[in-house]
Amino acid sequence: MRALPAVTGREEFAVLVVRTDHHDDQAWQFVTAALMDPWGDGPHEAHVHFVDDPAWAGATVDEVLNAVRADDDLAVVFLADRTTMQAESHALLAVTTLTREECVDDEDYEQLTEFGREFRVVPAGVHDVHANLSIGNLGFEEYAAQAHDDPERIYRSF
Repeated sequence: MRALPAVTGREEFAVLVVRTDHHDDQAWQFVTAALMDPWGDGPHEAHVHFVDDPAWAGATVDEVLNAVRADDDLAVVFLADRTTMQAESHALLAVTTLTREECVDDEDYEQLTEFGREFRVVPAGVHDVHANLSIGNLGFEEYAAQAHDDPERIYRSF
């Protein structure tokens, strides 16, 4: 597993989006613009920390998780991977940062990952996921279940 650069400067409540595919700058511009749109009932201002460094190109989920592991305030990381850039929905890959060791027991971890440790989410849903996981209002497994029930396996927001 390769070592990736440290992620620095992320504000505590900012969404972390890591670009791992650098083949389509136009798609990336669309994704970043969509993520900066106001969101929610407020609407609320978007706070996003983008990692747009070619050193992350082709990074695997495990490599990204290893690189962000030191951030104790991070419950989920979003990857803008090849699928994100090519799909019409531009759905990002949401990955839980929680490990088995951080869960109460095996049963707790199995519940968390019942539908896997990752799912796809459209840009409009990223802030819902991040905010609710950050405050413990909903669990990762609840979003993963909603994505699992979608015909395209994508969480599309409330």
